[in-house]
Amino acid sequence: MKFVVSSSELLGHLQAISRVISSKNTLPILDNFLFNLKGNDLEITASDLESTLITRIKLENTEGDGVIALPARILLDTLKEFSLQPLTFDINLTTLAVVISSENGTFNAVGQNGIDFPALPVIKKDKKFSFVINADVMLAGISKTLFATADDELRPVMGGIFVEASTDRITFVASDAHKLVRYQRTDAHADDQASFILPKKPASLLKNILPKEQGAVTVEFDDKNAFFILNNYKVVCRLVEGNYPNYNSVIPKNNPRKITIDRVEFYNTLRRVSVFSNQASNLVKLQLKGNQVMVSAQDIDFSISAYERIKCQYEGDEIEIGFKSVFLLEILANISSQDVMIELADPTRAGLFLPLISDSDSEDLLMLLMPMMINT
Repeated sequence: MKFVVSSSELLGHLQAISRVISSKNTLPILDNFLFNLKGNDLEITASDLESTLITRIKLENTEGDGVIALPARILLDTLKEFSLQPLTFDINLTTLAVVISSENGTFNAVGQNGIDFPALPVIKKDKKFSFVINADVMLAGISKTLFATADDELRPVMGGIFVEASTDRITFVASDAHKLVRYQRTDAHADDQASFILPKKPASLLKNILPKEQGAVTVEFDDKNAFFILNNYKVVCRLVEGNYPNYNSVIPKNNPRKITIDRVEFYNTLRRVSVFSNQASNLVKLQLKGNQVMVSAQDIDFSISAYERIKCQYEGDEIEIGFKSVFLLEILANISSQDVMIELADPTRAGLFLPLISDSDSEDLLMLLMPMMINT
């Protein structure tokens, strides 16, 4: 088996799929890339058993077909040091000896038998569900929600993104019980209603790959696994099992107090003032009165405090509410609108954060943050 490939093209594809390889693999074979050559198509796979990434490269100069597992670290470390040039891979499938020839030298390595590489899971036909979504819509859904997922081993369902497909929209939801993000797109839909929980690692892998893709992504899943089929890549992952909580029930409906504020100015003020907050609680207080909000923080233990006023548009009675500054900054950083609308009911109920102007007419973004008790 022999093929010629561009060093930079191969490195680009290998780097994209190498993120899936775990540093603590239970199977030694998983420290390798699986190379599968059929005709002029080279398919390369990387896996950690839970998630699998597959990429394809079209080649012009090939001889023979075959499958071999090649050491990931050696390949990546070597390819990084090459300038753009063609490399010839000459592989003896009997001895598993690999000779990589460049313009000025040769590099010898030993592969492993490709048969030992774990097989891909199969989607059960009787439980299969699929829909097609644009790559940019999928990327937006993951990017807007991934930061809000939890790191809670006792509640694994909260550690992923809940993807809900229906006949009129696709919804992405993530929550860690303190904050919640719901991102809906009406320009994507399915033929029926179905949902799954996408784990954090494959969601991060998709977030890195999707910017390189254009066009449609086919999503196929059953009760155990999901396949994301892109033009040049395929992502396969085991889904989080369990039922996602009813997220709509925690979104407060009647919020008489509405604030419109410059997002960047509010974000920068929070960053300055939160330096003076208690390190354990990160509590910042927002006092709304007239057409201004006073942002304040204090740490009694160190006798430090700060406050800053910002102009805003405010409808409602005077209110003082506390939030954890770290979460509030995360929410503001993940809204792209120039101005943000904050809807409040009272100091004990969650605040809603909405972009004043959406990036697209078909998108609906809602972020929710639970308040903190203010000790008076």
